[in-house]
Formats: sequence, structure tokens, C-alpha cells
Amino acid sequence: MAASTVNVETVIGLLNSSLKSQGFEAYPLKVGWYNAVLPPSLRLSYPDDTLAVVVLSTPAMFEQAFLPFLEQKSCHSLSDPIDQCVRHHISSAASQCFPGQKVDVSFDYEMLPSRKPKFLAQTAAHVSGAAFYYQQSDVAEQPWDKKKMFGVCVHPRFGGWFAIRALLVFEDEAMGSELVQQDPIDCVSSREGRIQLLEAFNLHWKDWHYRDVVRPVQTYSQKQRDYFSVAPAQRFALLSTWGFLPSDSDEAGPTSDAETQVNGHG
Repeated sequence: MAASTVNVETVIGLLNSSLKSQGFEAYPLKVGWYNAVLPPSLRLSYPDDTLAVVVLSTPAMFEQAFLPFLEQKSCHSLSDPIDQCVRHHISSAASQCFPGQKVDVSFDYEMLPSRKPKFLAQTAAHVSGAAFYYQQSDVAEQPWDKKKMFGVCVHPRFGGWFAIRALLVFEDEAMGSELVQQDPIDCVSSREGRIQLLEAFNLHWKDWHYRDVVRPVQTYSQKQRDYFSVAPAQRFALLSTWGFLPSDSDEAGPTSDAETQVNGHG
């Protein structure tokens, strides 16, 4: 596709037509919106009007993309299975939808040589309007003294039952110049609600209750919950019991949890 024929509506339409049936959603943003809220050391090195797209996975991704990916015997025991599935589907969509276009695809688990993430997933989701990123600074008269509370994104339809997977940057031209920023929906507007959300995420994230801060239209299936409840290093062994992998494939299992919104919890 020639660069001159591509606009934001076309980009999002093509990506969603390719990825939505597999449980992904795409949201556009300008690089300038992202860079405006970050210090220079974390900004992306593209002009402000450069178009970027953040891709989320919804609860449907597990059954509609991940399990079929395993059934096709596409998974190898060298890296996290979810990472492999996400990379396969999103990279394939980018190359098939935009042949000839320069699209820089970064994934949530990728790090720069400096050990900083290639992009800040929750910041990208917030400035795109996809999900509201609730941070400690969003709570007036904080009750935690000097304790650090990590922030968490809330999706207006899925609550916390989703993950931010990738950022696509379209390098060829300033396709985002006419894009108008949409604020994310503030699902947790009260001070008390935000305190409860951040405490649930930081102190009790393993029980997953923070994900239900708003009533979700869909949550993870029981099989998906079982998978993400297992320690990352043991997931290859679990997949073997499900019949997806040879029994010895857990010898080179992953070392970090990839089912994340950001470098932390799923």
C-alpha cells in the first residue's frame, strides 16, 4: 500500500479487521501526546505528528488467538508462549496490512540496552484514550506517607481484564497530523475508589480483585485464569499437561511473567 493512500482511519480499520477476531484492539495516538507527558530520557525519537497505534489484548485473546497458536504447534520453549503468540499475530498483521510501509513494532516485554522498556505501555494506553492510567499522583491527600504505589490502567469495558501488548509507529510520514486526542474514560473518579484500586493492585494483586473495579463486559475464562495463576517458569509444564507441548519442553521455560499491562502484574 502506498504511503499516500494511508490515513488514520484506514490504519485502524485494517488493523482491527486483521486482529479483532483474535481478541486484540487497536487505538491511535500521536507520538507527541506520548512524549509530552514523559521526561526526555523516555521519549520516542519521532516527530510529534508521527502516527502510533497501541494494541491491547482482550479476554477473548486466550481462546481466539493463543490456544489456536498452540494447536498449530507454533510455540517453542525458548521464550514465553504468550509473547510468541502476540508477536506472531501483531507482526503478521503489520506486514500484511502495510506492505512497503515502515512500521516499527515494539512489544511490552522488550527492553532497550539501557534496561528501560522500549515504550511505557500504560502511558501509551492513556494518551490514546484506550484506558485510564490511575497513578499515585491522581489521589489527593495520599494516605500512604512515603510508600510507593504503582499505577494501573482500567479499561471502560474490561476493567482490569486486559493487557497492553504492543506499540506500532508509522515512520513514513506524519499521518497523525489531523488526529484529535480523546481523553480516556475516568471509570474510578472518587478519591476513595482510587485508593481502593491502587491498594488492591499493589498489595493484593494476586487475588485479581482490582480487575473488577468496574463491572466488566467479559473476564478471563477459567482456563485462562488457571494459566496465569501458575508461575511463569511452570507454564510450559502446564501446557504439556494440556497436550500442547512435549513433556520435556519445560526445561527452557520463561523467567518472567509476560501477561502484563506494564512491567509488573497482568
